[in-house]
Amino acid sequence: MTAQLVQKFILFSIAYKTLRKSDCVIPSYWYHVISGVWSLQVFALGTNCSGCLGLGDVQSTIEPRRIDVLCGKKIVSLSYGTGPHFACCSVDGEVFAWGHNGYSQLGNGTTNHGLTPALVSTNLLSKRVTEVACGSHHTIALTIDGEVFAWGYNNSGQVGSGSTANQPTPRRVSSCLQNKVVVNIACGQLCSMAVLDNGEIYGWGYNCNGQLGLGNNGNQQTPCRIAALQGVNIVQVACGYAHTLALTDEGMVYAWGANSYGQLGTGNKSNQALPTLINTDKERMVEVAACHTSHTSAAKTQSGQVLMWGQCRGQAVASTHLTHFSSTDDVFACFATPAVTWHLLSVDGDDYLTVAQSLKREFDSPEISDLKFLVDGKCIHVHKALLKIRCEHFRALLNETDEDAIEIHQFSYLVYRAFLEYLYTDTINLPPEDAVGLLDLATYYRETRLKRLCQETIKRGITEENAITLLSAAVKYEARDLEEFCFKFCVNHLTAVTQTQAFADMDHDLLKNFISKASRYGAFKN
Repeated sequence: MTAQLVQKFILFSIAYKTLRKSDCVIPSYWYHVISGVWSLQVFALGTNCSGCLGLGDVQSTIEPRRIDVLCGKKIVSLSYGTGPHFACCSVDGEVFAWGHNGYSQLGNGTTNHGLTPALVSTNLLSKRVTEVACGSHHTIALTIDGEVFAWGYNNSGQVGSGSTANQPTPRRVSSCLQNKVVVNIACGQLCSMAVLDNGEIYGWGYNCNGQLGLGNNGNQQTPCRIAALQGVNIVQVACGYAHTLALTDEGMVYAWGANSYGQLGTGNKSNQALPTLINTDKERMVEVAACHTSHTSAAKTQSGQVLMWGQCRGQAVASTHLTHFSSTDDVFACFATPAVTWHLLSVDGDDYLTVAQSLKREFDSPEISDLKFLVDGKCIHVHKALLKIRCEHFRALLNETDEDAIEIHQFSYLVYRAFLEYLYTDTINLPPEDAVGLLDLATYYRETRLKRLCQETIKRGITEENAITLLSAAVKYEARDLEEFCFKFCVNHLTAVTQTQAFADMDHDLLKNFISKASRYGAFKN
């Protein structure tokens, strides 16, 4: 990488936590990296306009320099605006902002640029923020209690205050969001979006391209619910420059707004002021992605395939297109204009495997293993030392036996192999129905994190056909969060769910409790 090219990047190195795709998008003339630095050191390099590197000056640098204020912080959400300004929040719920501040987008009550990350304190000191999102020159934050705060540029009502006056400090977005719980946020260039825990979606701000999905082109100074999605349960929203994507709990994708590059995936270039269902060949989607600086869209299927559409290196792709990528990150890094990226760029030229990569490669490899499990007549090769380190059950078991082969009868081969692979990789790769079996194992072995991962896998794979089965499993294994999720899904799709065979075969006591709870929830009101 040449010095001239390096000068065009901004780099962040943040330990432990890989940022979600909705958190941050960095254009080609900046760059950030997330890596496992045990000392939680944070460094930056690149062009330093408006002090956006957070180093205390405006000097660009081709060598990484430490951002002292953020060192020791575990950053869980990071976002940027095109000023440029940056906002991030830590695992403790603190919000920091720095960079361009001509519209008070740093939330400190001034319009002075911030040369170092500063705590955003007004109205947030007693709050725990879990997510931040930035538009071009405004910022919004989501708290653990489901409240949304906004500040900065407000020419189109994008801070949701009811006026078009800029908002110099964080202010809660109330109006239609009062007494409601928000679970997901996103920003377009000049608009803001919020998804509620009941699946409703609200938008406010600039709307001349129909990006708020309200059926008109009038700006909105306060949050307005997208009535066209009544009865549709939204779980995630993503905003492009002037278009919006929404993912439903059934894995379908809706799009609306500007469409000059085919970014809505409708097969044409006509703007849509109302949500339009995208044809994704009937495969379930588990993620949507967009960037407020581009006209590109992407989505990921349950099987791991990545689709893209919209602006592709200046060309228009008007229908969903299958890529060879394994993550939506790569779509934007390769095709967006400007190119953006969220994930690791290695600046180390050495060819080596990390510890995690080495362990993953040796899973179920007979060459150096010293133990094998026999399940359903098949062998799974593992290493005693690793199992002892990773699992209390195996630590006790293997300290009491010198056997080099152990038979397993209470779990299937697919489930037990997934469990052992999890111990090597920290991940699971199972369809939701099989994840139920792994949930049973996780409960049996008291593996709390694995139990949580199983629940997330089941949530992503829930359908009208399997909802009752998954609800029954959640009740059986005392997975309360999953039980509540499955119950709400069943209520939101009550007619279709009650017509399934699983509902007809439902346990009597579970059915009785379901009907009683659904009645209290208001599911049977006319």
